[in-house]
Amino acid sequence: MYRFLLTRQWVIITLVALLLIPTMIRLGIWQMHRYEERSARNQLVSDALGAKPVPVEKLTSPGHAVTTDERYHNVSAVGHFDTDREVVVRRRVNADEEVGFHVLTPFVLTDGKVLLVNRGWIPADGPSQTAFPKIPAPPSGRITVTGRLMPDETTEASGIKDLKGLPDRQIMLINSEQEARRLDAQVLGGYIAQTTPAPKGDTPELLGKPGSENAPLNYAYAIQWWLFAAGVPLGWVVLVRREIRDRAEAEEKESAAEAEEPAAV
Repeated sequence: MYRFLLTRQWVIITLVALLLIPTMIRLGIWQMHRYEERSARNQLVSDALGAKPVPVEKLTSPGHAVTTDERYHNVSAVGHFDTDREVVVRRRVNADEEVGFHVLTPFVLTDGKVLLVNRGWIPADGPSQTAFPKIPAPPSGRITVTGRLMPDETTEASGIKDLKGLPDRQIMLINSEQEARRLDAQVLGGYIAQTTPAPKGDTPELLGKPGSENAPLNYAYAIQWWLFAAGVPLGWVVLVRREIRDRAEAEEKESAAEAEEPAAV
């Protein structure tokens, strides 16, 4: 009855099924690892955003590379904005996917070091984006600024090309080392996305909080792959039973036809 399982077609079907089962189990395990990683990352971001601001120099210093654990931490700094040397970051979008600039303003601390502050998004004055845009002035004098600590931007991490020959006071990436050379000053590693004080007028628009990664989706994918793995042997059994039934019906028809042949003669 089961001799057909030794045919080439059924040997291939069986081998494919045997390969699919461990493959799908591994894919489920991989998705579960992704779920755990994203859940841990979401928790890290949530904890960082919910923490009280700490002085920025407790987490970063000139030449320091902001780590994953330090990213998004709320920090504060006391000093004044140096608008004469602020620049804009090209090709940045707001929540409505409109292309414009991020405003990057040096913030001079009381000890003379410089903190880069991303004050938010402003629209471009025209499609060419060659002219330096009009930027609302920040509060003057000595103030306290707070924001989320961010690592330096790189082409490798962002996918943004660091183009050269840009219009005056325009950059592609926010990078403390490059800004330290431009400003000829000690610049703290990374930068902050400003959260307070609120900007004057309608712009710059403060940057929104980072969104959480969709960890539950990876959990659902893991369960899905494991259900597929369980379904493979069930599907194989169904196919085998159908083959047995089809062969039995074919044999019955053949036997009936052979039984009718003498009567026809």
